[in-house]
Amino acid sequence: MSIPEIETLTNFITRILRIKDITSGDPQKGFIVRYRGQLREGDSADLYDLLTESLAPYPIIPLFKTEGEHHVIYLAPKPPEPKKDSVSINIILFVLTALSVMLAGAQPEGDMPTDLLGQVLALAKSIFTGAPFALSLLGILLAHELGHYFMSLHHKTRATLPYFIPFPFSPLGTMGAAIIMRSVPKNKRILFDIGVAGPFAGLVVALPILFYGLSLSTLGSIDPNPNGFLEGNSLLYLFAKFITFGQLLPAPLEPQGFFYWLRYFFTGQPVPFGGLDVFIHPIAFAGWAGLLVTGLNLIPAGTLDGGHVIYALFGDQAKKAFPYIVGLLAALGFFWSGWWLWAALLFWLGRVHAEPLDQITTLDPARKLVAAAIILIFILVFMPVPFMTLAQSL
Repeated sequence: MSIPEIETLTNFITRILRIKDITSGDPQKGFIVRYRGQLREGDSADLYDLLTESLAPYPIIPLFKTEGEHHVIYLAPKPPEPKKDSVSINIILFVLTALSVMLAGAQPEGDMPTDLLGQVLALAKSIFTGAPFALSLLGILLAHELGHYFMSLHHKTRATLPYFIPFPFSPLGTMGAAIIMRSVPKNKRILFDIGVAGPFAGLVVALPILFYGLSLSTLGSIDPNPNGFLEGNSLLYLFAKFITFGQLLPAPLEPQGFFYWLRYFFTGQPVPFGGLDVFIHPIAFAGWAGLLVTGLNLIPAGTLDGGHVIYALFGDQAKKAFPYIVGLLAALGFFWSGWWLWAALLFWLGRVHAEPLDQITTLDPARKLVAAAIILIFILVFMPVPFMTLAQSL
């Protein structure tokens, strides 16, 4: 159906907006007509739904925005329906990632060869020993992404199935997974729900895996092995080790005070050689990786899950925090160089938030409580120094 006359559109708008002025636009330039005024009484989300229902027969989509003290409604041409995604790429990437993660978790018998080809062959021969690690880690990642996916379906927001990213011969064997939203979320509440569903779902799977894996782990001395590394600590990981083993780990040779632990938590130094630490079981390592992935995704910037949360909470004001977040990651890069890569990626890709169609509707009180919980979770799972190579401390 063609676009109706402005008079007809104005009749729809007057039901939900006290109109102050009207500006005609050009569909080729992004909008048909712009209305400025104040929304009538009622929940703005309900008013948006009422207008969308009125416009359903027409190729028009409404956009709600705030400009100064006024509410503004843009009527824009409805974008074409996204093409149906082929799942073949998702399947191929998942299989490749599963093989890559199994290689990362493989445990060859005997001494590893010193040459690269020999190491690859040894890992390939023992690939199935990496199955417990792979099943655990992929289960956590899958739960995280399906949390996003099913919440998108619930809110009738088009999204792809998860794309897994293989990263062979790395400690985890993967760079995680992602879904792509093919349609714009209707409002901040829906954007928020989609954003938090992944971390919550991933943690529900990661925590039992972590505690079970720690129950299979043992304690041992931290020897000055130039090829060794220590996994980083988050507050939640420290607590999980304390619950399992009854002490803060890694434990230095001599008891230390609060400032030692504060320094060690944020810098990974000094490495407590000779002290006790967890000889982490592959299943526990997968659970630890689940905490790491959750923390990375909850960094409050751009289109990361944490970026969705702070944008839903604070709107455009959230952008003011971006330089400080990038600067903090760059500072942490002096203790773990991977943060420099993250800071560069966020500076390049993370300055844009996913903006919903309705930017007027704010979070309701229940969602604000959930937002407080997700911020607390970020504090508990964030790892200032995710990996510490022992060679750097020798």
